[in-house]
Amino acid sequence: MNYDASVPQFPLLHLPPPKGVWRADTPAMLSVLCQLVASGQATTKASLVTAMGLARSTVSSYVDILVRKKMLTYSGIVERFNRGRPAEQLDLSSEAGLVLAIDLGVLHANLAIGEFGQRVIARRSHRIDVRDGPEVVLGQLCRELEEDLERVGQSRQVRSIVIGIPARVDGPSGVAVHPNIMPGWDGYPISLTLQKRFGAVAILENDAMLRAIGEAATLEPDQLPVVAIKIGTGVGAGIVDHTGHVFHGFSGSAGDIGHTKVCEAAHTLCTCGMEGCVEAVASVPSMIRTLHLRNPSLFDQSTDQLDQLLEMVRRHQPDAIAVVRQAAETLGAMTTTVCHTINPRRVVISGELTNVTDELLSGIRAYVYRHARPLTTRDLSISHSRLGESGLAGALVAARHAGLSPESLRRVMATF
Repeated sequence: MNYDASVPQFPLLHLPPPKGVWRADTPAMLSVLCQLVASGQATTKASLVTAMGLARSTVSSYVDILVRKKMLTYSGIVERFNRGRPAEQLDLSSEAGLVLAIDLGVLHANLAIGEFGQRVIARRSHRIDVRDGPEVVLGQLCRELEEDLERVGQSRQVRSIVIGIPARVDGPSGVAVHPNIMPGWDGYPISLTLQKRFGAVAILENDAMLRAIGEAATLEPDQLPVVAIKIGTGVGAGIVDHTGHVFHGFSGSAGDIGHTKVCEAAHTLCTCGMEGCVEAVASVPSMIRTLHLRNPSLFDQSTDQLDQLLEMVRRHQPDAIAVVRQAAETLGAMTTTVCHTINPRRVVISGELTNVTDELLSGIRAYVYRHARPLTTRDLSISHSRLGESGLAGALVAARHAGLSPESLRRVMATF
């Protein structure tokens, strides 16, 4: 297989370790074994014996199955400093199949095709408008992924697909729940649509949660919990706990911080229908509205207003910078509350605006360190994303994780 060396790659992305009670049926045990390898927690037969608490012969038989099914492969020798045979390194196989990832925003889409063994074989990004509705948008995204699969000549089966959207989601049913900034998407069967199109496990996730997954996948365990705050058309957060797993809350609405109340927005109407939300005064559309009121002559009708705002910030236009700094104060107050509640080790700030200026980050950071309690900030890091497109990285991690589930491995065992 010839790969396109120009396709940008992510750094090594570890999956979270398996959790919960391990069932004794074969697909479940194969799933646990694959997840241990993918997380980096155990990558040799000896370390798998220790991690799983099983006999070496049992682990060896499971590994042999996964190697025959082309889910795992031996990738080299692990150096040994004690007596005994050198251990063979296990990795996920590039022949295990493909995963598809979609990071969908209100006005943009990032797509990728990846292997279980980390390599990204195709990526694309472009503008899109979710207000065109789910049939139009999902249809376009699916066609683009199919075009990329054909272009790179991939005949391997698609094992899983993950899509992130800027809305609260009901993960088990695969639908958006009252998405304020996505008209027409409420209750639409997103996961089912993708599952039918690609014949693979399909997972719907909140876009900020995917950003948190992506960031956490690059961190050592002592750098968790992590909160990823996305500032765009809306304001939201993803949370990965100290074990490396996403925290969704009881009904999946954890991280919906854009609708917390702040004094600065006391009488400002939000898209959710309430007054006083952070999103009403500190999202990117609210910054554009505020800038319009401050100096309407700055905008013209010939180009997208977001692009105009980004260009003004790049040029350090005084009115635009003042509006961004004002929003940073509000976002800083919200982030302080988040830090007091969750006590994260890291907070990651992302969004298109953060890619062109440090004003948001510096304003948020200054507010938190000035107002949060000392114990909360003692070991706290607030930074930009390490990954750039962390939502796409998180979607790839989540898709690999879904492709290693017991349900998915049952399909593997039946089809190979």
